[in-house]
Amino acid sequence: MDPKFEPLFTPWQVGNVTIKNRVVMLPMEGTNMIQWEAKTGVVLGIDKFYEDRRNENVGLFIPGLIPLISIVGKKWVYRHPEVFEKVRPIIDGIHNSGAKVFFQISAGSGRSMLLPPILRPFIKKGVLKTLASPVLASKWWWSAPDPDEPNVWDPSVEMDHFTDKMIERFIYAFGQTALRCKEIGCDGVEIHAVHEGYLLDQFTMPYTNHRTDQYGGSLENRLRFACEIVKEIKKVCGADFPVSLRYSVRSMTRGFNEGAVPGEEFTEVGRTMEESERAIKILEDAGYDMFNCDNGTYDAWFWAHPPVYAPLNMNLKDVEHIKRFTSKPVVCAGRLQPDAAAESIRAGRIDAMGVGRQLLCDPEYITKIKEGRLDDVRPCISCHGACLTFFGLNGKGTDIDPMHVEMGRCVLNPWTNNETKYSKAPAKDPKHIAVIGGGIGGMETAIQAALRGHTVDLYEKTDRLGGVFNAAAAMSFKEKDKELLKWYQKQLENSGANVHMNAEITDLRALHADVIVIATGAHARTLRIPGAERAITATDFLDGKAAVGDRVVIVGGGLTGCEIAYELALSGKHPAVVEMTPYLVGARGICMANSSMLRELLRFHKVPAYLNATVEAITDEGVVLHTPEGKKVVPADSVILSVGYTPDARFAALKEQKGTKPVYFVGDCDKVGSLKTVIRQAYELVQTISYR
Repeated sequence: MDPKFEPLFTPWQVGNVTIKNRVVMLPMEGTNMIQWEAKTGVVLGIDKFYEDRRNENVGLFIPGLIPLISIVGKKWVYRHPEVFEKVRPIIDGIHNSGAKVFFQISAGSGRSMLLPPILRPFIKKGVLKTLASPVLASKWWWSAPDPDEPNVWDPSVEMDHFTDKMIERFIYAFGQTALRCKEIGCDGVEIHAVHEGYLLDQFTMPYTNHRTDQYGGSLENRLRFACEIVKEIKKVCGADFPVSLRYSVRSMTRGFNEGAVPGEEFTEVGRTMEESERAIKILEDAGYDMFNCDNGTYDAWFWAHPPVYAPLNMNLKDVEHIKRFTSKPVVCAGRLQPDAAAESIRAGRIDAMGVGRQLLCDPEYITKIKEGRLDDVRPCISCHGACLTFFGLNGKGTDIDPMHVEMGRCVLNPWTNNETKYSKAPAKDPKHIAVIGGGIGGMETAIQAALRGHTVDLYEKTDRLGGVFNAAAAMSFKEKDKELLKWYQKQLENSGANVHMNAEITDLRALHADVIVIATGAHARTLRIPGAERAITATDFLDGKAAVGDRVVIVGGGLTGCEIAYELALSGKHPAVVEMTPYLVGARGICMANSSMLRELLRFHKVPAYLNATVEAITDEGVVLHTPEGKKVVPADSVILSVGYTPDARFAALKEQKGTKPVYFVGDCDKVGSLKTVIRQAYELVQTISYR
């Protein structure tokens, strides 16, 4: 082990519990052992998820949250000890590895609660809500400290009032639920949360709490709910039973649905650092034994769920600062890198490193650090493409369909949370597989097929692996994407697949293989407009094939177009974005943390955006637009087209042919998609070939 990482592997104390090392697996949706919302009971297959991680040198596991009461049926979870008993074997397995377990118990979301379309008519005030009240626990899930407070996801929905009687009932339920956790062997509990703008956090912050009772006004009153919870748990479970608090040091929030970006000067409407210094002491005195820290609220969601645009170690300085105001251990989260975490632990500035999505991406992450195999770590690229796909369309996080989300999975590792669906066993009938194309889809297919015992030949027509992802990874803030390309190349080399570079395949009949996989990708689209020849494609710009001037118009306000605009702004140029829809970064499946941070960064860098606009022509003067206000010319020295891709159709005719030699298509050459779709398609194709 590299000596610089040694502090990560030293023991520490939370209350009277000794934890073997300084690595904490953070709570995430999809890592829950017990689900207690619309569905109730033990999460099927979750035992396999923890089997993959319990022996990989994590010191403390904090699974995803357990709500106190279900949405449907109004069932209090503490009244169902039989459900807790069913997860005892998972906890025992974790204990056998020497690790500890804290269960996270949640007070709920308040105004941050998602609004499934099927339930919206029964949540908005009216007759349907009254009729549904015997079945739906709406008042417990869709209430906030302030009555009529706007919901984050749909501001047209006003929240109900979380009453004193409800607070009293929740405090009791926290104590009883913590007792259920203790009875099955949990080493402690974590309270969710004075963090991220959830219900308890809404009580603590000035902009979401204007109450005049004992739970509003002064800081002590705003913290009263959270303080009474830990006192109740200590009364029921014993003073020595550890209780952690998920805690946001600062809110980083400018207003409703308005987040601040790193380095921005702004007026904080939530928790300032000055107030946080007082708050953490009040919470410690109430009885909390640990603070699991980051920053943000749902209005500034990207601080708690940092996207690729967020700096590495983005919360570390704030967490180091707040530790000076408490004698209890603090955990830091937020794209925290092991070298920075180890240095901070060695210096006594934090106590432990919180790891979330990286453990979804690579269960062996900590073991690889310990064994000095850093180049074998599959890097999390902070895309949120399968671990948290809550998306918003109007630039304010609303118009969302939370029924079409994916949580706790991984774009780069389809195995995660699909352990009962897939197999890693050797193929039943190993075959000779030829893969045409060395992009992500081709490499994933080759690696997975070789690992299952197939003989694989991969043919790449250029001298570079990675395909269009090389362009996607070129931007300065995509250091993890660049690491991913290196990881793929190393895994391909280690897999035993035969790689043929500068080998363009034009005649599939010349391939002596049992199965042929086409993964030739796609081509950048252009526009059929006057002056289109003056523009360059996004791919050519990112690949460094074409330089741009100072004033750059990007046609296409999707993810890539807006990322290019941000990259140009960082380099000191003056970009502008043209988008034909009302939204920037409006595609489904892009997590709101990513899209909202990118939009806020463009705002911060004063990048103009022309929405509902179409391009009529490109001239020497610039780009001629048709906008709702009429014709407009946007001056430009250079124009970049980011208008999507067209599948490579070289072998498209084979899709319709019936032959003895199976031919499969993977990735963008089949249908233009995303990194998630191409990797999952490749992974599942190998499953089909290997086990059908």
